[in-house]
Amino acid sequence: MITGFDFGTSNCAMGVLSSEQNVQLLPIENGKAFMPSTLYALDRDLISEQVALQISSPEEKQAYIEQRRVALNRARRVRDEEGFSPNETSLFVGHDALEEYFAWPGEGYFVKSPKSFLGASGLSDSAIHFFEDIVTAMMMAVKQRSQAITQQEITHTVIGRPVNFQGLNAEKSNEQAINILTRAAKRAGFKGVEFLFEPIGAALSYEQKLTEDKTVLVMDIGGGTTDCAMVRMGPSHRNQEERGQDFIGHTGERIGGNDLDIQLAGQHLMPLFGMLSNLKNGLPMPTQTFWDAVRTNDVGAQSTFNDKTTTALLQQLLRDSSEPDVFKRFIRLRHDKQNNHLVRSAEQTKIALSADINTYVDLGYVEEALGCDISRDQLAQAIDRPLSKMITLMQDAIKQAGTQPDLVYVTGGSGQSPIIRQAIQAALGDIDVLDGDHFGSVASGLTVWAGRIFA
Repeated sequence: MITGFDFGTSNCAMGVLSSEQNVQLLPIENGKAFMPSTLYALDRDLISEQVALQISSPEEKQAYIEQRRVALNRARRVRDEEGFSPNETSLFVGHDALEEYFAWPGEGYFVKSPKSFLGASGLSDSAIHFFEDIVTAMMMAVKQRSQAITQQEITHTVIGRPVNFQGLNAEKSNEQAINILTRAAKRAGFKGVEFLFEPIGAALSYEQKLTEDKTVLVMDIGGGTTDCAMVRMGPSHRNQEERGQDFIGHTGERIGGNDLDIQLAGQHLMPLFGMLSNLKNGLPMPTQTFWDAVRTNDVGAQSTFNDKTTTALLQQLLRDSSEPDVFKRFIRLRHDKQNNHLVRSAEQTKIALSADINTYVDLGYVEEALGCDISRDQLAQAIDRPLSKMITLMQDAIKQAGTQPDLVYVTGGSGQSPIIRQAIQAALGDIDVLDGDHFGSVASGLTVWAGRIFA
């Protein structure tokens, strides 16, 4: 069976073609088509163990076991030392992963949006192997759930990819990320794997609805990246075998919804933990560690935040702080590994402010009655810098194409924000801005393309 696979930064989705060649997104998560891109394991070494157990190809399994021998030995020791039984569930994905993390934040290993890390610079071989295993485990879960729904083996897929996984050293970063995704997909059991730019996938989805030819600026504002594509599309284009000449401009950078959440968490939630307080000598509290805490999509920041040297630094800052009781919240947040939960609260606040002018952020999981009110204006102020970069990407794609679009098609979860929509309209004037299926258009387009190239 042939599928389109949106292995997204925020959510995963898989689509298939019906017998009438209509796209159907599969309900892979509690009856819904979108599974949060999250994973929780009782111990990080147990991720490799679960991958090894589920690889179906004997040759692939043996090669994997040889390559991961050290990690698999560690996993056996973890099971013995912690008393985990062989039948005990040790790995969770999607909402199950979130529930486990919220229930046991100080235990186990939790990762959100692993796609954000795949193109990171300076990753060691062991780090690359670890991210391969995380991606493989998540792909296996999506594939197994999809096969259970369709009652057919899924063999071929088109996976979406951003224009650039990282801003720096883009070519090398892209190669590294694609290699990780390819190896993971093969281990998950896909026999044929191809990739397609995510904004082009969204364009193919929208094109099915057009009754006349248009030049469309597709703006895909995902969790990890913003990608823009200028595409000629419509009835006279969609059945052509070769579409390269129709894609007349594209830009992309690693800046997306996660970055908006991080800015909101840093500027408006971290002050509750002492970030804007003063030291006893009157100098301002150093802020770098607070920002490291909320930069959950940055390998280096998370490594620094969890390092032993940070433990010593925080103890020194506690002694120097003019508001030690407030600063103790920050130390407790780190000890209980609740920084991902805090960024999740910022994300939920951003979503709420798409509909409401004001909202209350409840941080009672950190401390009873802790929280604050945030307005849409405060959100707009917090995300001004990343939003400006998104608008620049849009303008660069138009400049590259050498023509103005007839309309703008916005997709991706963060594209729902009225703040972003207003910024797009302010930059482009009277050009129509249309909302797509903010979560499903990429998966739908990938499925359309899969049906063409694997048919």
